[in-house]
Amino acid sequence: MNERAGHVLLGILQIALLRAEGLGQFGDSPKSFLNSLAPLIAFPLAGGLLGVLSGAGLDAVAALLGTLVALLAPPVLSEMLARFWGREREWLRYATAFNWSRWAMLLAFCGALALMSILAALGLGSRAAVTLGLLAVAAYGVVLEWFVARVGLRLVWWRAAVLVLVVEVGAALLFLTPHLLAGLQDGVPS
Repeated sequence: MNERAGHVLLGILQIALLRAEGLGQFGDSPKSFLNSLAPLIAFPLAGGLLGVLSGAGLDAVAALLGTLVALLAPPVLSEMLARFWGREREWLRYATAFNWSRWAMLLAFCGALALMSILAALGLGSRAAVTLGLLAVAAYGVVLEWFVARVGLRLVWWRAAVLVLVVEVGAALLFLTPHLLAGLQDGVPS
């Protein structure tokens, strides 16, 4: 792919609509990947710094580290599978698009908020409207990840599904395990 940067906003919108040409807007170089990761890390880093400065100390640092694990686990886990399937050449394209696709999820969440308001206005209870809206966002997120994996790594549908499952479960385990172990340690009498 040409190293010239495409149009990131256009690519995000195209990916949000599950259009394959959106992946071509981001690049497939190490620099493109780092550029896609930078805004995802910048916000939690700023939040962690503000937390530390406001006196949250260790809790703010722990939250920041947990967020970094959640952000970095998908590229690491997907790279392992891409290498296993002989798709390492396509991995940077996929990983860069995956990072930018997180912003499409923000658009989906905004759409879900509108859906929740409409459902609530039509008489559906607010709890049911929120549940349906969040389920819609979650389902869209899985479809979006599957789409980016299938197109970005040029995978058959079932391998893309395996990748989504491994990345989601693996990232969740890496994020939750320290919390679970800390909870177990808190429950053990000294």
